Amino acid sequence: MIYKEEIKIPKDRIPILIGKEGETKKLVERSTKTKINIDSETGDIVITSDESINCFITKTIIKAIGRGFNPDIALTLLNEENLFEVINIQEFSKKSKKRLLNIKARIIGTKGKAKSMLEQLTHTNICVYGKTVSIVGRIENVMIAKHGIESLLNGAPHGNVYRLIEDQLSPKNNLA
Repeated sequence: MIYKEEIKIPKDRIPILIGKEGETKKLVERSTKTKINIDSETGDIVITSDESINCFITKTIIKAIGRGFNPDIALTLLNEENLFEVINIQEFSKKSKKRLLNIKARIIGTKGKAKSMLEQLTHTNICVYGKTVSIVGRIENVMIAKHGIESLLNGAPHGNVYRLIEDQLSPKNNLA
């Protein structure tokens, strides 16, 4: 039986998915035992495989590339301990374009400092693209990063969010 998944990603991310001379697409196909058909005009992608789990994993990897991640980071999702999470910023901006830009600026920070600090503290990769913030990393770290980002989106001061993350990651809170 052949399994099939369909996904659409932004057209400007198609070249990143394909890669130089198709190398990225071939790497994803080899790594996931799938076949990927891409319509560059529409951004529509069809994934097929003999195993449904392969289609599911490939769809997640492609979704991560579509949300702005470098393919190398997206391919870390082959590890079942890693997670890809997307936060829709529009839910926090109440449809205001100006508010959306301000919220994105809060996540990114001056010269990328806030985003970089969140990534360092949580050992995750974070991408702000379009109307979303996406996170890739180990499951528990992604959940901590998500909580921190949502706190920032709700207006919490950066310093408080960083302390909250540090507290959640400190050894005293992770007693076995």
